[in-house]
Amino acid sequence: MFKGKRVAIIGGGKMGSIIAEGLIAQKIVPAKNIIVTDIDAARLKSLRSSLKLKVSHDNEKTVKDADIIILAVKPQNMAATLQGISPAINKSKIVISIAAGITTNFIEKFFTKGVRVIRVMPNTPALIGEGATAVAKGSCAKKSDVKLAHAIFNAVGISVEVEEALIDAVTGLSGSGPAYCFLIIEALIDAGEQMGLPRDLAAKLAMQTMLGAARLCIHSDKQPAQLREMVTSPGGTTVAGLKALEEGKIRSTIISAVKAATKRSKELASGK
Repeated sequence: MFKGKRVAIIGGGKMGSIIAEGLIAQKIVPAKNIIVTDIDAARLKSLRSSLKLKVSHDNEKTVKDADIIILAVKPQNMAATLQGISPAINKSKIVISIAAGITTNFIEKFFTKGVRVIRVMPNTPALIGEGATAVAKGSCAKKSDVKLAHAIFNAVGISVEVEEALIDAVTGLSGSGPAYCFLIIEALIDAGEQMGLPRDLAAKLAMQTMLGAARLCIHSDKQPAQLREMVTSPGGTTVAGLKALEEGKIRSTIISAVKAATKRSKELASGK
């Protein structure tokens, strides 16, 4: 699938560098076939030194020489980036965007008709190979293009295919979701400290508890509600804790958070 393919990553920030590192570490694409562009010279120097890949400041030339283009620039910089590379884009190339709120239709308008565009929404746990990414195809993308996108993002976690209309919901859930989890971990640490535990010990326990619960959900054949019931003895400590959480409306608050983030993703897509 990737044999002889050259990959251009436009934007060498956190996610762009994570993707490059994943492709190299999983032996999907060799470093010699990856080139990263960025406006930050120091960033490029660091990437070239650490990953042994090629770097450039010239987006158009880089794209011209590539088969797969990954757009890892900020949403507000996307239009200018697309305008700059459009002369070098043709139907032989696959364009993959990770920019929040930027639709495939928006991207396709900058290119020759028929260019294959894929939109993805990754998240930050990709930093440690535990990312969750949604993949949506544009109007001209093929099944083989989707398969290729899956291979790229499975290198840094897992990926699923969704209709593009659902990408905003994915953004609200898994795109922003790590921040919700971090906040819960923070609260658990603070609570443990208030109950007399040393902060470093409370942190260790809180982090492992969140990790263990997530892994149990993944590996168990039971639903989260069933797993919760397994931990909950009548009249016990967990019942008391869960009662306090429900009184604080944690469930509806988390649902509201996902809705708010989804709404904001839609606003970004409309240029607000």
